Formats: sequence, structure tokens, C-alpha cells
Amino acid sequence: MGLVDFLKNVGSSLFGGGKDEAEAITEMLNKELPGKIANLKVEFKDGEVTLYGNCESAEVKEKAVLLSGNVKGVAKVNDANLTAPTPEPKDETVFYEIVKGDTLSKIAKHFYGNAAKYPVIFEANREVIKNPDLIYPGQKIRIPKLN
Repeated sequence: MGLVDFLKNVGSSLFGGGKDEAEAITEMLNKELPGKIANLKVEFKDGEVTLYGNCESAEVKEKAVLLSGNVKGVAKVNDANLTAPTPEPKDETVFYEIVKGDTLSKIAKHFYGNAAKYPVIFEANREVIKNPDLIYPGQKIRIPKLN
């Protein structure tokens, strides 16, 4: 992916509480993706997060990027130094930025032709979306391919 842009002023509030930004993101990634990124290292400078390490799958890498980018104060995530196995073309994922008026059902209808498939999107983003009824404009999510 390389460098992924995010809206800097939207997302979860993670910074503060005496930790520096890199430490806060590292802690959050280790909590949300426990044991799935070996040798994880995070740098933060001027709103840009740079991730280092070895992910157990392409899905974990995508989730690490989204978790890091959907934090208030983060404008970009550089994942060039975050490795993962190459996904099969049938497994490639699309990223989607939520806009005002979106619901997971509406997004599922757009991508899958069936609003009732929203649980597929919710499950693919469980680390980023804690409640399927609470999404916000500017949030980026994964839209997995249907099997």
C-alpha cells in the first residue's frame, strides 16, 4: 500500500495520558492484534505514522494500517516497512472511506448488491468498528471480497 491518507481530525482519541503517540499506537495495535505482528515498531512525526514489523497475513497488515490511521491526529500511515505475505488476487481487499449518511447496510448494498451482507463488513472491521451502528464520516474500513 505504501502511504495511506486519513482525515487528521476524525477518529478515536488515543493520544494523551502521559504516553507519546508512537507508544500509544504500539499499545493499541498489540491489544487489538495480539501476537499478529512480530517485531512491531511504530514511529510518529507530524501526523504521520510509520509502521515496521512482520505481519502474519495481509489482512493483519490492512487492519494495522486502518487502526493506526483511524486515530484523531493521524493524517498518514506509511506501511512500506510492514511486511506480510502477498494475498491471493481473489482475497484482495478494497478500502472505503465512510461518508455522511452511510450505514454498513448501505455500503454492503453498494459493494455486494445486498444490504443484508453488512455483517461481512462489520466482521472484517471488528477491530476498527466496535458497534455496527456507530460509524463516522472520514473513517476508513476494509471491504473484503465475498467468497
